[in-house]
Amino acid sequence: MTPETAHIADTTAPVTRLAESPDSLVARLRGTVRSGRTRDAAWRRSQLQGLLAFLRERESEIAEALAADLGRSPFEAWFGDVAPPTGDAELALKHLARWMRPRRRPVPLTQRPVRARVQYEPLGVVLVIGPWNYPVNLSLGPMVAALAAGNAVVLKPSEVAPATSRLLATVLPAYLDPDAVAVVGGDGVVTQELLAAGFDHAFFTGGTEIGRRIMAGAAATLTPVTLELGGKSPAIVTADSDLDVVARRISWVKLMNSGQTCIAPDYVLVERRAQDALVERLRATFAEFTAEETGGKRIVNARQFERLGAALDATRGTVAIGGGRDAAALTLEPTIVVDPAPDEPLMTEEIFGPILPVVGIDSVEAAIALVNDRPTPLGLYVFTRDAALADRVVAAIPAGGAVVNHCAIHYLIPSLPFGGVGASGMGAYHGEWGFQAMSHRKAVALKRQWPDPSLVYPPYGPRAQALMRRLF
Repeated sequence: MTPETAHIADTTAPVTRLAESPDSLVARLRGTVRSGRTRDAAWRRSQLQGLLAFLRERESEIAEALAADLGRSPFEAWFGDVAPPTGDAELALKHLARWMRPRRRPVPLTQRPVRARVQYEPLGVVLVIGPWNYPVNLSLGPMVAALAAGNAVVLKPSEVAPATSRLLATVLPAYLDPDAVAVVGGDGVVTQELLAAGFDHAFFTGGTEIGRRIMAGAAATLTPVTLELGGKSPAIVTADSDLDVVARRISWVKLMNSGQTCIAPDYVLVERRAQDALVERLRATFAEFTAEETGGKRIVNARQFERLGAALDATRGTVAIGGGRDAAALTLEPTIVVDPAPDEPLMTEEIFGPILPVVGIDSVEAAIALVNDRPTPLGLYVFTRDAALADRVVAAIPAGGAVVNHCAIHYLIPSLPFGGVGASGMGAYHGEWGFQAMSHRKAVALKRQWPDPSLVYPPYGPRAQALMRRLF
């Protein structure tokens, strides 16, 4: 792999597209896959080790890029973008041999003697389209799955996080096999050009509207897709909950990355008799968690800043804390809005910012009905001391994933599949689930040439038909 003295390109230069066309690039990488090189376990391990080396050796540069793009501190950069893919790669290295091993399957009596197995093979060339909110984590995480499964990869980072995109384009390739991995910069037009070249799988993380365009672009070449989208993830809080714990856990995830997290709690539905107390605890927790910060939370760009400001201007709810914003600095104070109207942007559009609506409800049944009247969320969070009630709510509301008495921690459990359903996405990954999503599960049956009973072949007389009906 790459020695520590590897040449590092200028990461301040604009990200440009590769000189070769998308068709040529895909054909070149597909040739590497067809050579059989990527099937070898040693090759897969070397690529995972290269990703780990990049994350460990370039952590300071990653932090600098994330500070420029998103205003992150070095610790936030490590926690949100370095630690998760590091854990993904380490887990894959630990279990790769077991994941790759063919698995025996049972055979019905009528087909014996036969041995049956499922063997996992690379799909081919995978396109990973990264987002801007966690541009390293949500680019390299899918790459871990694709490389562990023996695929070649084209990564298209988000142009909305330009410093991080430059870093990935100029530094990451030196750590990986250049005949099997490429990083291509550019905007949505480049993404569509890549999709038109025809991949064996496309993995996209981002918003629902862009997800529709990705799926439409992939359809022309029958490229299967994994779409990790967003949605308004609700937190339902019953009055019997420990409201101090609820406030800390909701606030921690909501304020992370300025609320620009796809699985952050988007709004809170709380039983009305506990609403005032919860709002007060949330207000105090917001203030406590941001006590060492000056100004508001950094928003990624002017477009998102203006969208959030317009939603606040349009609200008919009560602003309990925050609401201040600085257009020059692109910062927005963490904000709690009490009882916004059901039809206003804060309650109909994914917020993706440090604004938390808190809506009073008369009953858990009313909360279930409200959530189910809206597009399927990526996450569902239920806070209650009643385990049976929690199970009932989790069963009653379709969602990509669910957590009881916390938010978003299912993402941190690699034995669980992570993904959406309906408007929040399709397909899932993490751990072995990611390996399987990026592999073809080939069915293999092995039968001896003897015995070879004649009754299974035509012509079928009455006796043969009767016997086969009984057997089959």
